[in-house]
Amino acid sequence: MPSFDFDLFVIGGGSGGVRSARVAASLGKKVGIAEEYRYGGTCVIRGCVPKKLFVYASQYSEHFKDAAGFGWTVGESSFDWKKLIEAKDREIARLEGLYRKGLDNAKAEIFDTRAELVDAHTVKLLKTGQTVTAETIVIATGGRPNLHTALPGHELCISSNEAFHLKELPKSILIAGGGYIAVEFANIFHGLGVETTLIYRGAEILSRFDHDLRKGLHEAMEEKGIRILCHDIIENVEKAEGRLSVRTKNDKVLTVDTVMLALGRTPNTENLGLEAAGVAINEQGAVIVDEYSRTSVANIFALGDVTDRVQLTPVAIHEAMCFIETVYKDNPTRPDHELIPTAVFSQPEIGTVGLTEEDAAKRYPELEIYRAQFRPMKATLSGRAEKMIMKLIVNAADRKVVGAHILGHDAGEMAQLLGITLKAGCTKDDFDRTMAVHPTAAEELVTMYSPNYRIRNGERV
Repeated sequence: MPSFDFDLFVIGGGSGGVRSARVAASLGKKVGIAEEYRYGGTCVIRGCVPKKLFVYASQYSEHFKDAAGFGWTVGESSFDWKKLIEAKDREIARLEGLYRKGLDNAKAEIFDTRAELVDAHTVKLLKTGQTVTAETIVIATGGRPNLHTALPGHELCISSNEAFHLKELPKSILIAGGGYIAVEFANIFHGLGVETTLIYRGAEILSRFDHDLRKGLHEAMEEKGIRILCHDIIENVEKAEGRLSVRTKNDKVLTVDTVMLALGRTPNTENLGLEAAGVAINEQGAVIVDEYSRTSVANIFALGDVTDRVQLTPVAIHEAMCFIETVYKDNPTRPDHELIPTAVFSQPEIGTVGLTEEDAAKRYPELEIYRAQFRPMKATLSGRAEKMIMKLIVNAADRKVVGAHILGHDAGEMAQLLGITLKAGCTKDDFDRTMAVHPTAAEELVTMYSPNYRIRNGERV
């Protein structure tokens, strides 16, 4: 048998890469892992974690206003962007240290360098020029924001990466995109006092989400003062007396301090040596994998965003654990990408799991739709007009709940528990015989006894 320097070599130190390296090393395998930037990947360094910290910061402006309705007198408040950045950076550094410590404790060998494939078993470490060999290789290089280089003036714009490190908080911002990154940052910047405009080519934001939640969030955002321009795109960006002048396809001219592009993400596969190793990619540059995350080369696997299957941190971690089961525990395990709970940390928040009404109508002959829209208890004293929406999609044939969707405070927390419920195959009857927790918003999920309407063969009746 051939001799290798490592049993496993992982390229990429994000959630999927670190998990696969750490667990394999804890099983006694000789493991190497290389990362060219910082350990923790997009999620920890410039994604989910710092974004959620920004979300918390941006909510305080509403909390201060709401307090008056509960008898509190809140004095003059001010916000210091630099202090938030410093606090965020300290927390990210702490978390990165934990990722490295976990690898070190498992006795994985850590390389702070870009790594590229030379062939199916050989990796080149660019910082030193050293080459190492491995029996098995995992590609977990993640993705990056699409810079939209075809846009004239794109070099004047920022992406979500730069949004976490702005030296000054802009007075106004235009955000291009209608996905969760664009929507979340629109709410963040607005909450921090920035005049915010969102521009999106589609008819409605969040195209893959249920239509009731999309419409409800759109209305809530505009009610707060966020300007949303649908059916429009940026045509060019130019400098204009220290600011930016933006012309849109619909002949609007907007003058703002900052333009942020949130127009999707691109797999990090360029110049990675994939062709030399024989690893196939698709037209979007994503690594093609089978149902066990194996690439076109038998000993090379790919996990997470670089495969462009489902771009979520817990999915990458799940795929890593399935890889461990398959390769090192003699237990072939396919990643399960069905019924993934998802949250959008907009304001109000979205939590969802399962099929939207539109998708369910294409799959099932008859549906029962349960829907509640109400003012949450907190808003009765705060005076806020915001509404919560809760919606259950039920297959009429077997009464199984195939979709659950929430717009409102703590929707993400509820979605996690609903994920267990739907994964277990619970029916509407199970919901109906579950006792409510009162007074909570979540009790609506178990007290909607009659469907608001039905859908038969795709038509509402």
